[in-house]
Amino acid sequence: MSTTVSGRNDTWRNWGGTVAARPARQVEPASVDELAAAVRKAAEDGLTVKAVGSGHSFTSVAATDGLLIRPQLLTGIRTIDREAGTVTVQAGTPLKRLNMALAREGLSLTNMGDIMEQTVSGATSTGTHGTGRDSASIAAQIKGLELVTADGSVLTCSEKENPEVFAAARIGLGALGIITAITFAVEPIFLLTAREEPMSLDQVTSRFDELWTENEHFEFYWFPHTGNTNTKRNNRSPGPERPVGQLAGWFEDEFLSNGVFQVAQWAGRAVPATVPAIAQISSKALSARTYTDIPYKVFTSPRRVRFVEMEYAVPREAVVETLRELKTTVDRSGLRISFPVEVRTAPADDITLSTASGRDTAYIAVHMFKGTPYQAYFTAAERIFTAHEGRPHWGKVHTRDAEYFAAAYPRFGEFTALRDRLDPERRFQNDYLRRVLGP
Repeated sequence: MSTTVSGRNDTWRNWGGTVAARPARQVEPASVDELAAAVRKAAEDGLTVKAVGSGHSFTSVAATDGLLIRPQLLTGIRTIDREAGTVTVQAGTPLKRLNMALAREGLSLTNMGDIMEQTVSGATSTGTHGTGRDSASIAAQIKGLELVTADGSVLTCSEKENPEVFAAARIGLGALGIITAITFAVEPIFLLTAREEPMSLDQVTSRFDELWTENEHFEFYWFPHTGNTNTKRNNRSPGPERPVGQLAGWFEDEFLSNGVFQVAQWAGRAVPATVPAIAQISSKALSARTYTDIPYKVFTSPRRVRFVEMEYAVPREAVVETLRELKTTVDRSGLRISFPVEVRTAPADDITLSTASGRDTAYIAVHMFKGTPYQAYFTAAERIFTAHEGRPHWGKVHTRDAEYFAAAYPRFGEFTALRDRLDPERRFQNDYLRRVLGP
């Protein structure tokens, strides 16, 4: 086992630059046994324990001043069961590596988010999701989990084995144990046809139910200070495969969406008064296109421009009104918002603390360029989201606490009772969990 002792300058930081922590120790276990031993040793030394993936959460969900476990050596596929339609993968595996490995085997997840830099355990533990009419978050595709609990024992769970743990640990926030392996449902690889096109915000909001009903995966980006959106509809296709051309893909996905967009963000941060004009140009920069490819090449895209993000899940039937209120707030304020607002959906699921638990859901995500003051915008947005019974994404900026979540989640007490049983001494506690789950 690789062990790194943190010194004064050995500081862990997240991807967005919003969180920094100085753990007393860091370890990179090469096996489940080594990870379990590290947890037991931390208990002997009186240290709290947290595991961290790629650091893509904007909250301090993974921060600790105790033992920080890095799962980089716990990667790769353990087993593929084609008859059962499952794959078991080690917790530190990046989603990108999993998607590519599954594709080589002629397999795929049913749905996924729009980036794939996270580890499978980090992504599922915080509720990472894509968009889908019928298919839900990555965590909802989990069929089994293996985790190291507070006493260093290894617990496996599924719908049949430790089902109460399975119901909660799929989105467990690292509060119930350290995930070491995940079994996902997979299916034979398929093709998706993506249709991307500009559309006015008025068109999208007036036709939202129609667009949601007619497409397996629908999402859109609204550019504040404009009435413009970019929409994306993904649907299964019999083929043939027609991927984006290499040159066209580089021009739109790298040059425009990352390179030019990065320069625009710098300009907007330096001279905020230019943001509305930049937004008008940005909202019209991408042209309509249609292409057909395997799932991860359609669902995901590179995100190289760094930002800070808040995202709330509201009841799907409330999304249009919520978005209209957000637009009115931005229009009437002196805020200058240079990043588009992203809107996605998910069907209800049965995971205890899933943002879609028990209700059909729509997600509204607000972003600000890294280094730009975001507090006023996020505060105004959060006030609107919470008025519509919003549930914040566990890995993105929010100010909610355990009292709020106890009212927002009907099964919140079920989760905290399970936490009391599995981690009575709060070995996996940190300031974030203390705030959102209680002491």
